[in-house]
Amino acid sequence: MSGIHMSEPSVARVNGIALHHAEALLSEDDLRQRACSELLRQAAVTHRFLTSDDEATSDGVLSEAASLAIEKLLDAHLAIPEPSPEACQRHYKTHLASYSAGEKVQVRHILFAVTPGVDLAALRNRAETTLLDVRCHDGKSPQDAFAKAASALSNCPSGADGGALGWLTTSDCAPEFGKEIFGQTEVGVLPRLVHSRFGLHVVEVLQREPGAVQGFETVQGAVAMALRQKTFVAALRQYLSVLAAQAQVVGVDLEPAHTPLVQ
Repeated sequence: MSGIHMSEPSVARVNGIALHHAEALLSEDDLRQRACSELLRQAAVTHRFLTSDDEATSDGVLSEAASLAIEKLLDAHLAIPEPSPEACQRHYKTHLASYSAGEKVQVRHILFAVTPGVDLAALRNRAETTLLDVRCHDGKSPQDAFAKAASALSNCPSGADGGALGWLTTSDCAPEFGKEIFGQTEVGVLPRLVHSRFGLHVVEVLQREPGAVQGFETVQGAVAMALRQKTFVAALRQYLSVLAAQAQVVGVDLEPAHTPLVQ
């Protein structure tokens, strides 16, 4: 069969190290996370926190030794100062909703579940199309476009009830889901997809019951931790940018570094 050349599947690499199997279908976020992890693993080897015989895996799972070495690497290279009392007070006053106890939110959703082998690009497209459709009809359709879409499309049993999840507290849902709906003021269909370990959600907040704001003294430790985490994220992104500039990165765009690794 001369003249016919079969092209090899594209494989993302960092300094020649493959980040996945050729046949694997990964989202852009997953590719970025793996690339960031591999950049840090290689830096740990360079700085002798990890032995050179540690091997990268094509499933994106770091060895225990690599994970520990990356922790030591970051401790050595990221300067995370303690937040000042004034900074803690300012953060507390501008994020009072985040330091309330007993907040409840009445929610319904449409779940597009991520399952093994699913076409992630097609799944996201369906979710975004549905989000746009229900937002366009929000509050305008007597036939309740959201409930109809939930019944027809949602991969959650709540779809049979129009997507209703009832009244939720922070303990009722996954942290990454709760982060998007608690400590906010939005009511109605959220203008963005909500990502969780279960998949992509189109979410409508029906009602909110604010909790009681806790005094600064009660939550001072949590405020300081939040500020340290914010500083850590900024420092990590900068460090990853330096590593990426010094590396040969193929098949993955590291610019939108909004991955679980740097959140």
